[in-house]
Amino acid sequence: MQIYLNGEQQQIPDNASMAVLIESLGLSDKRIAVEVNEELVPRSTYSDYSLKPQDHVEIVHAIGGG
Repeated sequence: MQIYLNGEQQQIPDNASMAVLIESLGLSDKRIAVEVNEELVPRSTYSDYSLKPQDHVEIVHAIGGG
């Protein structure tokens, strides 16, 4: 299925979960924030969050600071 990842089209397996996408991008151990269709997706729901065709996914690296 096709989604938009950080503004670019990307093909992913049908019925992929957010956890599958994050793992396929090599970001499983990174501090990231994920938004789908302008709504934040909590890390605790990645395994249960099913992506849908045409979803707009934004992934950003979380950077600490003071």
